[in-house]
Amino acid sequence: MTHCLALAYGLGGLTKGLGNWLTALGGLGVFLICLIDSAMIPLPTGPDLSLIVLSTITPARMPLYVILATLGSAIGSTLLYMAARQAGMRALRGVAPERRERVEGLLGRYDLLAVIVPAILPPPFPFKLFVLSAGAFKLKISRFMTAIVIGRAIRFLIEGFLAIELGKDADVIIRRQGVRVLAVVAVFFLIGVAIKLVRSRMRPTTPVEAAAAIQPEQFNNPEIP
Repeated sequence: MTHCLALAYGLGGLTKGLGNWLTALGGLGVFLICLIDSAMIPLPTGPDLSLIVLSTITPARMPLYVILATLGSAIGSTLLYMAARQAGMRALRGVAPERRERVEGLLGRYDLLAVIVPAILPPPFPFKLFVLSAGAFKLKISRFMTAIVIGRAIRFLIEGFLAIELGKDADVIIRRQGVRVLAVVAVFFLIGVAIKLVRSRMRPTTPVEAAAAIQPEQFNNPEIP
């Protein structure tokens, strides 16, 4: 037991040192941290803290850090998605059946939105569960990547702006105010669903449908050429 604790402590110190070293590399470091973290190897110096620290030090480069963080996260998440797609349901063998069915229902009903929302939310929301589920349930890779890019870009932009305004305390605030973030995202989620429903009802009428809608008596109207 003592040996296991010592090993865990040693690995924790190693990954923390790696995270700090990568953060010191600037934009490249943020990219690599996001890629590694999203590919199921969490680092103590995670993407959020690294982005916030660098944006606090160099506010002018915040947009660049956001782009690199989003790109790294998209690549790492896609690698995890592809592994889950290859493994199929085995990728979710450690997930309770009820939880798995709930996530499957969300993906089937809301598609992109069911990935975008988890991609925005801060820890401890189980984002990787949705990545694994998207792969296991064969969500189209183009739609998956689109959702990851949109969700992560929104999240990192919010963190970048908070870092400029609040400094390094932004990371603590984001983690403590997770419920409020969830409420805000839920509002946008509902707005997105409403827009989707409205657009589906306002789809353009095809020429065949337009012709079928013409009443027979209209042909007897002399005013119609």
